[in-house]
Amino acid sequence: MPENLILTVWIALIVIFSVFEAVTAQLVSVWFVIGSIAALVAHILNAPLYLQIIIFIVVSIVALAITRPLVKKYIHPKKQSTNADRVIGQIGIVTEKIDNLNAVGNVKVDGKIWSARSTNGEIIPPDARIEVTEISGVKLIVKPINK
Repeated sequence: MPENLILTVWIALIVIFSVFEAVTAQLVSVWFVIGSIAALVAHILNAPLYLQIIIFIVVSIVALAITRPLVKKYIHPKKQSTNADRVIGQIGIVTEKIDNLNAVGNVKVDGKIWSARSTNGEIIPPDARIEVTEISGVKLIVKPINK
């Protein structure tokens, strides 16, 4: 292969992988950028083509292995729980009738008054015991507890 063509290929790969990385912003090709740069350096130092390709592959794999902990953290960010999450599963008392159709209802859970809606749309009367099943925005989603 002509030397200028090989040089052009490595530079083109660096540009292509860099653009792809910039467009996706998902850490999918940054390792290939590093491998392409290493192969380009090997080409400039007059390494044979087969060695340039080996360097590209090895450096890309090593870059992936070194940055893998960062990638795992980036791809699977830890869920940040809030203090409100602790009310899920707790028992409370209805302080204002819960009626999803009229968008009304309050409950007292953990010593605090919360807006509430029922899980299945049923009306829950005042003083009924409820269990919190989830949080939707700033409202608790609750179900009545049969005595």
